[in-house]
Amino acid sequence: MFIKLYPENPNPKEVDKIVNVLQNGGLVIYPTDTVYAIGCDALNVRAVEAICKMKGINPNKSNLSIICYDLSNISEYAKVDNNIFKVMKKNLPGPFTFILNTTSNLPKIYKNKKTVGIRIPDNNIIRELVRVLGNPILTTSVKDDDEIIEYTTDPELIYEKYENQVDVVIDGGYGGLDGSTIVDCTMGEPEIIRQGKGELIL
Repeated sequence: MFIKLYPENPNPKEVDKIVNVLQNGGLVIYPTDTVYAIGCDALNVRAVEAICKMKGINPNKSNLSIICYDLSNISEYAKVDNNIFKVMKKNLPGPFTFILNTTSNLPKIYKNKKTVGIRIPDNNIIRELVRVLGNPILTTSVKDDDEIIEYTTDPELIYEKYENQVDVVIDGGYGGLDGSTIVDCTMGEPEIIRQGKGELIL
């Protein structure tokens, strides 16, 4: 499926259709506030395994990231102290991935690394999908191994490339080229380990 959604006002019927796909273990490509990404229901282990296989990711060795709707339920999935929470509150929603220690609520596939990336993108489409789904969405960027070329920003070209590998591609307009800024918070003090689109406010 190729579904057009407008960030200002995502169509509830189309959102429900996509959420139904996610609930059934489907894979979806969607816009964020940085680059287009591939995701699934983060609590559906088979769907997570399918994305890891598709992207050639070893879940035991790679950092997996999830998108949450807001900060209210982050403590269900990650351990956050007051200082880090304040930093996250200043910067989210926004183009950041905060690496945190996991809690026991995430499936075992996440626990081998003991950390999880948390994203709350400044994009209404993906946040509305998360809100209606009621679970976080596993997220990994759609990007080329060698360099970023046109299909990673143009949803129609993304659909041409991935229509046989995913269940839905969302057209939310052209995507960006810069990834999120990755902030490691596992040691107590935030440390930028990859500077991306976001400028961190402490």
